[in-house]
Amino acid sequence: MLAFTCDSCGQKVFFDNDECLRCGSPLGYVPTSGSVVALAQVGPNRLVELADPDEIWQRCATSPVTGCNWLVPEGDPVPCRSCALTRTRPADDDVEGIRELVRAEGAKRRLIFQLDELELPITPRNELTESGLAFDLLSSTSQKVITGHDEGVITLDLAEADDEHREQLRLHLNEPYRTLLGHFRHEIGHYYWPILVDRTHEIDECRDLFGDERADYAEAIKRHYQSDAESTEWQSDFISRYATMHPFEDWAETFAHYLHMLDTLQTAESFGLRGPGPSEEDEPRVTFDATRPDHSSSFEDLVEHWLEMTYALNQVSRSMGRDDLYPFVLPPTVIKKMAFVDSVVRTSQSQASTVD
Repeated sequence: MLAFTCDSCGQKVFFDNDECLRCGSPLGYVPTSGSVVALAQVGPNRLVELADPDEIWQRCATSPVTGCNWLVPEGDPVPCRSCALTRTRPADDDVEGIRELVRAEGAKRRLIFQLDELELPITPRNELTESGLAFDLLSSTSQKVITGHDEGVITLDLAEADDEHREQLRLHLNEPYRTLLGHFRHEIGHYYWPILVDRTHEIDECRDLFGDERADYAEAIKRHYQSDAESTEWQSDFISRYATMHPFEDWAETFAHYLHMLDTLQTAESFGLRGPGPSEEDEPRVTFDATRPDHSSSFEDLVEHWLEMTYALNQVSRSMGRDDLYPFVLPPTVIKKMAFVDSVVRTSQSQASTVD
């Protein structure tokens, strides 16, 4: 995540802020420019951008419920780019469901921000053609909800927004890491598999690395949950035990981890937390590349920088008496898989630039 500053007073502000804590100026995120801007309130839900008074905005139509700080052009009240992707959510009178929804939508906005920066295609759901992306954010207090992806629809059990519930599941399933953002990144990996991989030039290499995705998925699930949960044999070839279930899950887990890595490195870079990667003096910045947020010249250099960063982050976490912030190991086989993800994402970027 990038660091932002208030256009009014220069105070550092953050992606989720809707007000500057120093000067009190309203703030909002503009998806088209990827920036948090300071605003002046000039009418009911009418906001003028301080740095460019010709730009007039209004809050996302869902902001009273979700706390969304994204802006849309002045006109009829509509949801922002991120909130518009939510197809189903709890009713307004579902107090617990709405509280969990606020946290889930916040995580989803971070996901959409990163996907936009990576120039990955996001096509809103078309119910007539049953194509495109949509999110069903559902409360399991009144119904059974299974988090997952199905033909472009990502379903999330909002109970995952409850820290105690999520931690209990994490321990029960013997997982080192479980977060709302992690769920979204994993499921969006499933969404992008047919878009990025299921093509002539990529599918054979993908199968060599991840396995044949045509293997029976139901049988794979059954086999996975009957296997020894304490075994560590998988650690030389997979990023997580869950990735061993099926090639689709290996791809989604690896894709999610790739997004984790890029976002964390971008955040560190934005706040001046430099590791052994290239410095401004050694390698002046020419253009921003979302797949190289640390300005590494190659994916191999980026991974080396990432590993050095995680060593430091883990020691900082231990200095606070906490468990490792990054409880993962990246063996060579996993790095090869991540390099493949990087390759298809960069290919998609290149194709998007050609179209533009």
